[in-house]
Amino acid sequence: MFGLFKKKPFISPLTVDVHSHLISGIDDGVKTWHESIEIIKQLSAIGIKKVITTPHIIADYYPNTPEIIRNGVKQLNEKLKEQNILIEVVAGAEYYVDETFIQQINDNNELLSFSDGYILVETAFMNKPLQLEEVFFKLIAKGLKPIFAHPERYDYVQRDPDSLQKYIDMGVKLQINAASLTGHYSLGAKKTAEYIINKQWVHLIGSDIHRMQHVELYIKATQLKSFQKAGQLSLLNNSL
Repeated sequence: MFGLFKKKPFISPLTVDVHSHLISGIDDGVKTWHESIEIIKQLSAIGIKKVITTPHIIADYYPNTPEIIRNGVKQLNEKLKEQNILIEVVAGAEYYVDETFIQQINDNNELLSFSDGYILVETAFMNKPLQLEEVFFKLIAKGLKPIFAHPERYDYVQRDPDSLQKYIDMGVKLQINAASLTGHYSLGAKKTAEYIINKQWVHLIGSDIHRMQHVELYIKATQLKSFQKAGQLSLLNNSL
């Protein structure tokens, strides 16, 4: 009888995670394959079916390439298969807007996109790059679909969140971090994420997992009214 009152296991309302750092040792995410596998086990246990892992590409800090990331994803999928963990990991990247990235775009270098052309783009946290609009325009002109990573965390967006409208009008998708809704990063990030949701501007929610703690924050976020409100919108997560 008492079994009827057991707490139901948590199941994520989103089955695809679009932002994470789960390739061992190539950026500021997981440092070992063991850590990566343990995190993915937790994601699988809460109902995530597909992980698009997006290591940083920052010329001066993490000079990753599509080849490096694809090889890392291949190794990770092999390790998951060995342990019979049935989850799909797909290669993506989080591109930092700097002169190197702009030059790669101008030189028509290969850029690592996922799910039919989506490409994740981030900027410095304090100041907006002068060429940000131009970067988005050029990516779209190449047939790519830019996703603006965690805009709620940028100081320049927090000061003027309505500035995001022009990017949406260009066709840029906005991805907020689940942990932002918990206040994990800052009160400013939390308020801006809620503002984006209230304006119905959010297109994707990502975990931005770097370590096991972020799985716990993701689960905590899903219990919040703001996350549930976002879930009522036409999020792209489960279609990727």
